[in-house]
Amino acid sequence: MLIRNVAMLVVPEQGECRVDEAQDIHIHDDLITAITPTAQTPTGEEVIDGTGLIAVPGLINSHTHSPMVMMRGAAEDLSIEDWFNQRIWPMEVNLTPERVRVGARLACAEMLLAGVTTFVDHYFHADEIAAAAIESGIRADLAPTYFSSAGPDGINAAIDTTRELSRLHPRITASLGPHATYTVADDDLERTADIARAEGFRIHLHAAETDDQTQASLDNHGVTPIQVLERTGVLDAGALIAHGCGIRDTDLPILEQYRTTIASCPKVYLKLAMGEVTPIKGLRSVGVHVGIGTDGAAVHNTLDVWEAIRMVALTQKQREHDAEWMTLSETLRLATRGSAAAAGLENQIGVVEPGRQADIALLDLSAPHNQPVHDPRAALVYSVRASDVVTVLVAGKVVVRDHHLTTMDLPEVLDDARSLAGTLVDLSKGGAIQHYAP
Repeated sequence: MLIRNVAMLVVPEQGECRVDEAQDIHIHDDLITAITPTAQTPTGEEVIDGTGLIAVPGLINSHTHSPMVMMRGAAEDLSIEDWFNQRIWPMEVNLTPERVRVGARLACAEMLLAGVTTFVDHYFHADEIAAAAIESGIRADLAPTYFSSAGPDGINAAIDTTRELSRLHPRITASLGPHATYTVADDDLERTADIARAEGFRIHLHAAETDDQTQASLDNHGVTPIQVLERTGVLDAGALIAHGCGIRDTDLPILEQYRTTIASCPKVYLKLAMGEVTPIKGLRSVGVHVGIGTDGAAVHNTLDVWEAIRMVALTQKQREHDAEWMTLSETLRLATRGSAAAAGLENQIGVVEPGRQADIALLDLSAPHNQPVHDPRAALVYSVRASDVVTVLVAGKVVVRDHHLTTMDLPEVLDDARSLAGTLVDLSKGGAIQHYAP
């Protein structure tokens, strides 16, 4: 396959990103094999005409709960405590494998159409999410969620699912998924870390989500959530931490020692009035990789990573009171290389280079909201919408062509979601899967 005559975003490990014009991207099977200046079209290849388009690495949603699209708009204008205790965890009593699969199919469709080629998920019934990902053609890292309240059998089942998923499909990887430091006991975290080291898994969990959580951990246990992760061996095993808004300056020397990545989802922090956003400047100063995610659509409302990219740039400038911080290039690097590291796939995806997986999104910047394009990097960070995505490839396969999914029947996906959505948000059963009291 050849993507011919396309502008291409180049993201170096350091320094300024740039856009190279008139490039040909050569693809064989699932890999990018060469990038050359545009030449006469070779014969015998499938050619995608990139004239007037810009090629970017497929976006990576570095932390989400994809089936929660089924709860979109069902938990609004609530404090974080009430969001969990009055809406989300009572709704999740209604989860079934079928409802998770239907939600995951809708989520995969939404993400692919927006140029997201990989998502890093943390949820229940992860085998059903895997089935949706395989069907849709997207790439996924899946962490089956567990609480200590599930007991040994529940935890063992989630860990066994991780093992099964890791062998399932080339586009599926798997991580261990303890929910959080305040919902999983230290001995269960220690066991998780032991399994992760022994079997080569990463650990994906929530920690230091808010500064209030960090203070509660200090008050109740005398340590921060990051110190909990260190003493239980989670950091040593290798962890992806969701949010980290409550990470303190004193935690940074600890994180510097380990293979830790952080996923930042800033729209959520604004919407739930969490008080802080991820301290990206401090984390980057000690070499911690940071990726960009959406969290679940039950709070983010969309799985639009373009929106999350924009929010990261804006909230970081505000946090540091520095308009010169979180530049275009650094923002794009977080969205590509940083998010690839968060997915545990930093050597396979995240940039358009020979030898990488052919996960590519082609965008059309001709719409009024992008014009005129004085700097395409600025358009990508601050102007682009999901609807600007024209064509998407994952592992060298076209999964979106001319704004249309090639792998799933979108009307069917939407009909299935609408038919089951009411059953998932029904609160009449009572009860909850957990109680939020960090």
